[in-house]
Order: sequence, then structure tokens, then C-alpha cells
Amino acid sequence: MQRRHFLKTSISASLATVAAGTQAQESSPIKLLVGFAPGGVTDLFARLCAERIQSELGKTVIVENRPGAHGRMATQAVKASAANSHTFLISPNAGLVFLELLFSRAALGYDMLTDLTPVAALSTYPLGMVVNISTGVTNAKEYVQWVKANPGKGIFGTSGAGSHTHFAGMRLAEAAGIKLEVVPYKGNSAVNIDLLGGQIPAASMAASDFLHHKDNPKVKIIGVFGQKRSSLAPDVPTFTEQGFDAVAGDAWMGIWTSKNTPASEVQAMSAALEKITKSPEFISALKTKMTMAPMYRNSKEMDQLQRAELAMWRPIIARTGFKPE
Repeated sequence: MQRRHFLKTSISASLATVAAGTQAQESSPIKLLVGFAPGGVTDLFARLCAERIQSELGKTVIVENRPGAHGRMATQAVKASAANSHTFLISPNAGLVFLELLFSRAALGYDMLTDLTPVAALSTYPLGMVVNISTGVTNAKEYVQWVKANPGKGIFGTSGAGSHTHFAGMRLAEAAGIKLEVVPYKGNSAVNIDLLGGQIPAASMAASDFLHHKDNPKVKIIGVFGQKRSSLAPDVPTFTEQGFDAVAGDAWMGIWTSKNTPASEVQAMSAALEKITKSPEFISALKTKMTMAPMYRNSKEMDQLQRAELAMWRPIIARTGFKPE
């Protein structure tokens, strides 16, 4: 009788423990890791998404900043996350694609194509070139002529070496047959200050920065690097339109997770994000707060997109001879 009671009690306790563990797992929060400090574009974008993911999936969503090593710290943490940790990475495409091409596997600590699972691409935004009016330049052809006529002055600023904006500028140099030298800054604000002050004659920027100068009489936006004009800047011509095959693509934001994450969880997150990116309220917030446009791509489509970018940029970066410090 005592043995039967003991077994019954033990089984009940075990079932309670399993139930509690399952409940804890189901109620554990979703973590969105960001590889940059709070207040930056990626951080703000992650927080814009977090609120809506929480509403859509009915789970607490936490944005966790893991700045360091150009975003690698956050990516490494996602790679190492357990299957049931509900951990995801939000990053611009450059935060993975360009690092994959610039650093060794040992330096990265992960392989983006085998250690990570793409979940969904979410938004897109153009890159453009802006020049100070002291150059007398108003379009791409005039800029190329100015660089040729002013040896040693063909420099442009970017928010960092090895960035998408850096290599976009190099694409223009290659397409136009001119020599351009990049001046990397630590952040966009410093680039803007020197561009407006005339310390640098030009800068390659993301939409949130170059559109900020749209009505500024001190500078002129001379072109965007996309294959077609952006809905965010419909009056700004592409470099291709102006006779230079300097397509560097638009930048985009996406979400990744560990290869260990169950497919069902990836599908659930991707489906929720598809609904979110089609929401008029989210689309409006993207445009007004982030200077971005919605661009949903599911896991398979996003994988094709990142592989195409790796193939496109690998020979271009090799030709520049750029090596990260």
C-alpha cells in the first residue's frame, strides 16, 4: 500500500515537473538580438518589429543589444542558441553578406549559410551619392567629369569601412573609370557634418541620411545605386539612367535564427512577419520613422537573395583589394 502510494506520488510529481517545463518553454520570451548599440537604425527597426510580433504571436518579445565586432557578437550568440530559446537576429543585409566576404571563418565564428536559417526579409531602402555644391556638380555625369578634372580630390565619406555604402561608391568608380578614395567615419552624423562643412566633397549614404538633405541648398543628391528608382525617392535618378552601370542594389533588413530552431517556429515567425509587413500601419511607420519600404521575402526567397548577393559582391570586393583591419 505504501509502495503504491509512493509510486503514485512520484509519477504525479514527475508529470507536474514536465508540465511546468513545457509551460515555461511555451511562455519563454522571444529574443530579437541586435548587433549594434541602442538608438541606431537597426535597433529602432527591431523595436518597431518587436511590438508587432508580440501582438501577432501573443508572446513577450525582448530586444537585446549585443554590440561588438561589427555585429558579429550577436550573430555568434544566435548561432550558439538552443533550439527552444526562441532567439532571432535582426540585421541589415550588409551585417552578414559583407562580413561573410571580408572575414575568415575563424574570425567570424560562424558560417552564415550553414549555421543560420533565414526567416524573412522585411524592408528595403536605397543607397545614394550626395555631393557638396562647392563642386558645382548637379548630376552623375558632372561628378565624373569633376573627379577627372580634379586629381586627388575624388574622395567620398561613408559611415564605415567595408560597408554597403563603401562598396557602392567603389561600384561607381569602376563603372565610370575614375579613381575614388573612401574616407570611413564612425557613424553617419560625422559624415553629415563634414559633407555639409565641405571637408569632404561627396558621401555615399543610406536613404535615411541622403533624403534628409533633399531640400538642403548646400548639397545635391546625384543618384541612387539601385536597379530602378526607389519609391522613397522617385525623383532621384539611378546611376544606370545616367549612363553608369553602378548597380549596388538596395539595402534591406532581415531576420535570421539558428539552424537548430525548429522549422515550425521558423514558419510561424515568417507567417507573422508577412502579415506585419502588409499592415498599412507598419508600412506608414516604416516610411515616416525609418525611411524604408516594406519588402517581404519568405525563408526560401531570402536565402536566394543572400546567395545572389554573395555571388555578385565576391568578385567586386576582390577587385577593390580592400582588406579589413
